[in-house]
Amino acid sequence: MDLEILNIASDTDNNRIVKNFTHYSKLKNSMCGDEINIQLIIKENKIVDFGYHGQSCIYCQATASLLSKICINNHKAELANLCENVEFFFDDGIKKTNKKWLILEKIFNKRNLPRRECILLPFKTLKKIVSI
Repeated sequence: MDLEILNIASDTDNNRIVKNFTHYSKLKNSMCGDEINIQLIIKENKIVDFGYHGQSCIYCQATASLLSKICINNHKAELANLCENVEFFFDDGIKKTNKKWLILEKIFNKRNLPRRECILLPFKTLKKIVSI
């Protein structure tokens, strides 16, 4: 187990239920049973609050924690683009993207490739909201 993944997952500031959310999505990974719920408050196409919760592994929790931090104060369109291209990040595609997403390098590396579906689950859940 990667210590950095544990440290990221332990940051639970946004692991909570958002009251009066405007958007909600829930997905379950059929392969392992991970489940995540994302609740957002979106105003003028900008995410102003992000909460997540669910029953999931440490990789999914770490991803949700990082994702919650980078989403706040960003526009839906930018995040939709991020979610669309996220699968390429395991192939060093993260280096070719917007610099503000580089924090995701902590998760998207070849060591974590076997946990790919766990890592992608929060992005797929968010994509259901921001791609509308």
